[in-house]
Amino acid sequence: MNIANWLNDAGRRWPERPALFEGQRQVADYGTFAARVRERAAYLLDEHGIAPGARVALFMRNRCEYLELLYAVWWVGAVVVPINCKLHPVEAGWIVDDAQARLIFTDGGQVFLPVALPQGCRELDGGDRTLRSSLDSTTLANPCPRHCDDLAWLFYTSGTTGRPKGVMLSHGNLTAMSLCYPLDVDPVSPDDAVVYAAPMSHGAGLYNFIHVRRGARHVVPESGGFKADELFELARGLGNVTLFAAPTMVKRMVEQARRQGYGGEGIKTIVYGGAPMYLADLQDAVETFGARLVQIYGQGESPMTISALSRELIADRNRPGWASLAASVGRAHSCVEIRILDPEHRPLPPGQPGEIAVRGATVMQGYWRNEAATRQTLVDGWLLTGDIGVLDHAGYLTLTDRSKDVIISGGSNVYPREVEEVLAQHPDVFEVCVVGEPDVQWGESVVAFVVPRDAVALDASLLNAWFIERMASFKKPKKYVFRTELPKNSYGKILKTDLRLWLEEEANVTAVP
Repeated sequence: MNIANWLNDAGRRWPERPALFEGQRQVADYGTFAARVRERAAYLLDEHGIAPGARVALFMRNRCEYLELLYAVWWVGAVVVPINCKLHPVEAGWIVDDAQARLIFTDGGQVFLPVALPQGCRELDGGDRTLRSSLDSTTLANPCPRHCDDLAWLFYTSGTTGRPKGVMLSHGNLTAMSLCYPLDVDPVSPDDAVVYAAPMSHGAGLYNFIHVRRGARHVVPESGGFKADELFELARGLGNVTLFAAPTMVKRMVEQARRQGYGGEGIKTIVYGGAPMYLADLQDAVETFGARLVQIYGQGESPMTISALSRELIADRNRPGWASLAASVGRAHSCVEIRILDPEHRPLPPGQPGEIAVRGATVMQGYWRNEAATRQTLVDGWLLTGDIGVLDHAGYLTLTDRSKDVIISGGSNVYPREVEEVLAQHPDVFEVCVVGEPDVQWGESVVAFVVPRDAVALDASLLNAWFIERMASFKKPKKYVFRTELPKNSYGKILKTDLRLWLEEEANVTAVP
């Protein structure tokens, strides 16, 4: 089952249906989309000998050519290695080397010096459609046959705990993920327009499959990324817009919408995930956009597919127990099982926190060329996510934190998210992130990095008074660090590693006599 069969089918069934858009301008229908992919596939095969199983890297910003290249690589049976376009070329070069990629497509084709790429890898301009071969593309009328377990997408993790690891996702993994989307997240119709405002190298790009299968529209903003006012204009102009957004993106959309009096017209669905959505921010989003929000929880190792929280539940604030349910990440997707495990990997009953484990058709094949990490993460058929969570009796999963983020202060566990939830409710707090700092007396102490709203005056005493009215005093931050912004990756996730490094550097400076 080659996932590229879905484009081949769409191109034949609906050749005149609109497919690719740059902003509000259509640049290809499905017939043209499929034809361009066949031409690129012929080039890969004839000019570079890209055969089934070979790796081809994409180190590009969001653009329509990204989708063409994805499908061209799969068309010849090869493997895509999507690389975050905001990485340094040295970091991208390490991934290319580890993946043993034969080609890397970039914006302009001149990102790397000849000596910067591993031997055997060549850089090409991903936007150059003149790269053609003498091979007649009709000889590649159909995608190369692939088995459901054959590798399709080699996704490298962010590397927050060391070198990135290559997550091996098969054609079967991608198919299962995609089929769960209309069942558990959002039905897809041919009139929909999926907008790629988040990086196509990550989760947003993975949502292309089900929209190709349904013959929907694919839209890359003219900016190539996320701008709230641009998204609103696209929604008004195109209608039925769906997008994936990190919680920080949703928060900025709400701020911009309120400034200009926009209520979500033209937006069908905002799928959010990738980081915690605090209850106060979710309430603001529902008040602004109405019943347009759906939450998903997933990882690269089980892409976009562990659990989902429906728009109906999110919008129904009169439902008994709404606050606790809205703070959850919903129930398991149709193709997976979820368990909560103790440190010995024994299942825990409902209501007890432990490590979240997942089993099902979306779970990765393992880590590329890293058997040790694979054995640690895939145990007895279960993916150990490294996330801490609780399942209730109705099957709703609530995330507590990453296991490595839990703060042990004075022998007690403090979960950063519960502290962040309380502080995020303060009307003058725009963003907050909580980490642990080594403490001689307590082992670790709680530190809150806070971005005030509209540069208002905030101090630790005000926030502490707010906190102790709502949560046990031993969990309150020992230190507040006020910042104008928090460091984030291209996906909008706050980089706690950077915050910990800042604390470490500050401690070293303070310790110097």
